[in-house]
Amino acid sequence: MRIIYRAQNLIDAHLVKDALEAEEVPAFISGEYLTGGVGQLPALDYVAVLVPESSVDIAEPIVREIDRALAEARQALQEYDGDSGDLLPA
Repeated sequence: MRIIYRAQNLIDAHLVKDALEAEEVPAFISGEYLTGGVGQLPALDYVAVLVPESSVDIAEPIVREIDRALAEARQALQEYDGDSGDLLPA
C-alpha cells in the first residue's frame, strides 16, 4: 500500500476515498480512528488515504482533481464573508 493523499481532515479523506472507489480503485483510510486523540497527538499528518501499489497510476490523477477542487472550495470560503453574505474585496 502507498499513501496517495494526506488529508487535512477526515471529511477530505473520505471524499478522496469515495472518489477512488467510484472509479473501482480500492482505497483505505489510515489514522481514521486517531481523530479522538487529537489533543494528545500532533495535529497534522495522521489521516492518509492509501491505495495498492498496482493502483497508484490510476489513483494519482483522481486525487489531483479532488485536491484541486478542495483547494478551490477552501479559497472561496476564505473570500466569503459569512456574516454579511458578501464576498470580501480581493
